[in-house]
Amino acid sequence: MIRSGRLAHQVVAGLAAAPVAAEAATITVTDNRTGKSYTIPITDDTIKATDLKQIKSPDGDPLKTYDPGYMNTTCCVSKISFIDGDKGILRYRGYPIEQLAEKSSFVEVAYLLVYGELPTAPQLAEWNTNIMRHSILHNDMYKFHQSFRYDAHPMGMLVAALAAKGTFHPAANPALAGQDCYQDIALRNKQIVRILGGGPTVAAVAYRHRIGRPPVVSNAELGYVENFL
Repeated sequence: MIRSGRLAHQVVAGLAAAPVAAEAATITVTDNRTGKSYTIPITDDTIKATDLKQIKSPDGDPLKTYDPGYMNTTCCVSKISFIDGDKGILRYRGYPIEQLAEKSSFVEVAYLLVYGELPTAPQLAEWNTNIMRHSILHNDMYKFHQSFRYDAHPMGMLVAALAAKGTFHPAANPALAGQDCYQDIALRNKQIVRILGGGPTVAAVAYRHRIGRPPVVSNAELGYVENFL
């Protein structure tokens, strides 16, 4: 995939960004109840709600924020995605969603989200092979699905099956292998391809169970989307 779009965006952003003095990136709040003023730092046009705790009532109770529905609250900071709903902007790792949808496959975008860069041709080939190798489920998983009612909701089957799938890999269970087991990069990467590979198969089995048809065993020779369909 051509990365010129991202590079151009970074260059333009770098030219357009003007340095802001440290003292300017603050807001001063005056509490009319006490007459005290407070200086609160601003980062990315956002203040921390916890910074308002320093503002206290005459009785000493800290100020709290109330924002039902998260209408104007940022609940997390993401290094993976950027979204501006008002401007219709959605980027993943700096790439516009339109560019990814047009020029990249699902497997390529999955690699991008996990590792931060689009894969090279050799990386993509290895990534796709590892994912498809784990698209084949253990036979006990098919037996597990048979225990669901004929009209069970697909999402309920999917959630239950993924939880059950985790029991086949005790080495990846922090309750059994220790809370630091995911410090092992190899284990972490293997769990990623297990989920990516097995997830569509589990979903397909749930769908076929719902329509009263037997599951179709995954074919690792097919592509990711082709195999799911």
